[in-house]
Amino acid sequence: MPWIDACATDDIETEDLIRFDHDGRTFAIYRSPDDEFFCTDGLCTHEQVHLADGLVMDYEIECPKHNATFDYRTGEAKRAPACVNLNTYPVRTEGGRVLIEV
Repeated sequence: MPWIDACATDDIETEDLIRFDHDGRTFAIYRSPDDEFFCTDGLCTHEQVHLADGLVMDYEIECPKHNATFDYRTGEAKRAPACVNLNTYPVRTEGGRVLIEV
């Protein structure tokens, strides 16, 4: 699979995320407290709400609709009502850019 240039590293604050749309799909790209980058599906597995509107705390994203949480490093659903994990995607940084492999 090709690597896709998603954004600049500076586009995402520490402990935050942005929405990235590509080829009819929505992704969420996160910047951890350790200054690492991660990528998951951009929609909650419970009711397909955009996670980019949610709250990032430590290594978790909280869905803005029903407060389900996921570990964005692994995609693991951590709190109901979500019970299906998020897909995760490889991320690398290169020359101040964030690239994802989808």
